[in-house]
Amino acid sequence: MRDALLDGVLRTEQLVTERVVRIGGASGAWGDSPMAIGQLLGSSVDYLIMDYLSEVTMSLLARAKKKDPDAGYAPDFVHYLAPHLEELKERKIAVVSNAGGINPRSCKAALEQIATAKKVSLRIAIVEGDDLMPRLPEFRQQAVVEAQGGTPLPETVLSANAYLGAVPIARAIAQGADIVITGRCVDSALALGILIHEFGWSISDYDKMATGSLVGHLLECGPQATGGLYTDWTAVRNWAQIGYPIAECTGSGPFIITKPEGTGGLVTPPTVAEQVLYEVADPAQYFLPDVTADFSHVKLESIGMDRVRVTGAKGRPPTNQYKVCATFEAGFRAVALVVIIGYEAVQKAERTAEELVARARVLFQKNRMADFSNVHVEVLGAEASYGTKSRARGSREVVLRLVMDHPDRKALEKVAREVGSVGLSFAQGTAGLIGGRPKPEALLHLFTFFVEKSALAAPRVTIGSSESSVVPISADGDFRNPPSEPARMSSDSAGRFSAPPAGEDLVEVALRDVAHARSGDKGNSANIAIICRHASYWSHLCEVLTSERLATHFAEQVRGPILRYEAPGLAALNFVLHDALGGGGMASPRIDPQGKAFGQRALEIPIRVPRSWLTASPRDPSR
Repeated sequence: MRDALLDGVLRTEQLVTERVVRIGGASGAWGDSPMAIGQLLGSSVDYLIMDYLSEVTMSLLARAKKKDPDAGYAPDFVHYLAPHLEELKERKIAVVSNAGGINPRSCKAALEQIATAKKVSLRIAIVEGDDLMPRLPEFRQQAVVEAQGGTPLPETVLSANAYLGAVPIARAIAQGADIVITGRCVDSALALGILIHEFGWSISDYDKMATGSLVGHLLECGPQATGGLYTDWTAVRNWAQIGYPIAECTGSGPFIITKPEGTGGLVTPPTVAEQVLYEVADPAQYFLPDVTADFSHVKLESIGMDRVRVTGAKGRPPTNQYKVCATFEAGFRAVALVVIIGYEAVQKAERTAEELVARARVLFQKNRMADFSNVHVEVLGAEASYGTKSRARGSREVVLRLVMDHPDRKALEKVAREVGSVGLSFAQGTAGLIGGRPKPEALLHLFTFFVEKSALAAPRVTIGSSESSVVPISADGDFRNPPSEPARMSSDSAGRFSAPPAGEDLVEVALRDVAHARSGDKGNSANIAIICRHASYWSHLCEVLTSERLATHFAEQVRGPILRYEAPGLAALNFVLHDALGGGGMASPRIDPQGKAFGQRALEIPIRVPRSWLTASPRDPSR
C-alpha cells in the first residue's frame, strides 16, 4: 500500500536499496481472467494497473456505443473490481485502468453506483481529452489521410481517439484518486503515470520515461510476461493458476519483474524478452507520447526463482504528434461455418464455398444487387493459414469458413437463407452449421492518422463531481526520425556475440531449435521478434536470417515490405511485416487477424548452424 511502501533490501539481492513501489498487472486485455486481482492483492502490491484496450477492442466499443449511448467501456473492469472495493480502500491500493474506452464517464458512473451500494467511499478520477469526434470536420478540411494507406478520412466515423500519455494519470493520483479511469492512452502510460507521481520523475528525464514505459509495456499484457504464450510452452507449469506480473520499481530506474509466490507460470529472461519486443517495430525508436524509447540494449538478468532484473532502457525526446485511432463502418460481413467429414473433405469444402458463392451471385443479379465486396475462404483442419504449403490436404474432418463482405446487409441476409441448403444439395458428409445461419454484422475498419499535439486541447482530470482540472502537455517534442540503421552493440555486450568457428560443419535445423519468438499486430502490420536461445548465436543469425528469408517464407500472406531491426541487448532480431494481415483487426477476414501465429510459423524456417550448437541444450529456459 502507498502508506507503507517496501523499504530496505530487495529480496535475493541482499543490498540496501531505494524505496520500492510494487505494481501488479491485473488485466492484459478485455476478456482476461478476473482471478488476477485477488491473486495480486495477496502479494503486497501498491498499485494495480488494468489494461483493456487494443485496436480491435476500440472497434468493438465503438459498435457497442452505437447501439447504446451509455456503453463504450469495458464492463469487465467494473464487474471484476466490485468484490474487492472494500479491500482496495482499506489497504489504500490505487487502481489505474484504460477501461473507459470511448466512454470513461459511463464507466465511472457504473463503478460509483456499485461503490455507493457497498458503502465504500472512493475518489474515482477520469482522464478526458482523447475524444476527437468534434474535430473531424476540421481534420477533413486539412485533408488528413490514413497513415499507411494514404486514403482520405471517411465521411462516417464512429470514434476517433488520440493516444494520450502518462502525465494526466500522474496528476490524478497526486490529487488523491483511488481509481483512475482513462479513455484511449498508450497502454504503457498506466504504469509510467504511477512512477512519475511516486518518484517525482521529471518528464524531461527521458531515460526514466523510457524505463517507466518499459515497466508498463511488460505489465500491460498480463501473464504474457510470466509464461503466457511462451514459445517453450512445456516448460511453463500450471497454466490454470498462472501468476500475473509484478514490477518492483525504484526511483533510479532498474526494476524487477516477478509474480506472486505459489502461482503457476514462469519468469525467466526468455519469457520477459518475448514481451519486451511484443508489438514493437524498431526497438531503438519506440514512439510514445512521453518519450521515444530505445529498448534495443535492454538487458535481462535472472536474480532468483521467477525474478528478472531489467536494465538498459534509454530515451530521447518524444515527437510533437499524437497518434489517433478512428473507427468507421464499411459495409457488412457474414461468416458461414460448415462442418464436413469424410473422404476428400477438403476438396468438398472448397467446392461448397465455390457453389454457394455462385448461387449468391445469381440471387444478386436477379435482385439487381451489387456483387460481394470481398469473399474469403479458409478450410480449417487443412492448414488454411499455410496456403499452398499446407501438409493437410488429405484431412478427413474440416470446417469450411466462408467470409462474405457486401455493402448491403439485405444481400447477405439473402445468402444466409441459402446456407442451410448445403446439407441437402451439396456434398455428402456435410454434418451441420456451427452457430446456425450466419448473421450479418457491420464491418468495422480502423483509420490511423497523426495530429500535432499543439492542435489539441489539454487533457482534463475530473475526480468525483468536482470541476475538471486542465493538465498542460508540452507540445515541443522535437524528435525527428533519423535514417534507419542497425543498432550498435554496447561495449559491455559485444563480447557476448561471436562468429561460429571457421571451418566448422553446418547442419540444418528448424529456427525453433536455436531461437524463440513472439509476434503481434499493429493495424495491418505484424512484428515477429526472434530471440536467440544463447547470446553467442546472435552474429550468425544476423547473417542467415534476413528480411528476404522472411519474405520468402510468408510470401502468400505478406503484401508489403519486411523490415529487420536489431536488439543486441536481447540477442534478438525484430521483423516488421507490412500489409500482412488482410486489413488487420476487425477488418481482416483471416482466422489469425492479428498475426498471433506468425512467430510460430517463423520458427519453422530451416537454417544451417554450426554442429556444436546442437550440444548446447538450446531449450534450457534459463538461457
